[in-house]
Amino acid sequence: MYVVEIDQSKRLLVISAMQRVTAEQAGQVAQQVRKLLEDVPPGFRVLADFRWLDWMDSAAAHHVAEIMDVLAEKQVASVTRVIPDPHKDIGFNILSRFHYGPEIQITTYETLADALQSFAEQ
Repeated sequence: MYVVEIDQSKRLLVISAMQRVTAEQAGQVAQQVRKLLEDVPPGFRVLADFRWLDWMDSAAAHHVAEIMDVLAEKQVASVTRVIPDPHKDIGFNILSRFHYGPEIQITTYETLADALQSFAEQ
């Protein structure tokens, strides 16, 4: 399951993945992200929270790449990921190399507290 929300005042898009994510759900999220970002100016940030993700369908990779492409097109400034177990990075680092340019700052934290602290320091 995915949840996507945007805080316009903080210029922050939050994407949370939980439990089991199917390719169909990932496709719906790609559409949601595109719609939410229609009127968002460049320079927004993304927080991708994968703390509660148990499993993701390998067929979802296409949609994850689509989400990354939309973020890059809309000129995201930074992507902050929360992945508690680095061994559970299900290809995000590899996909990032192909779908984000070098100007997009990507950081990964093991805890949400560390990720939020990084926002406070910016």
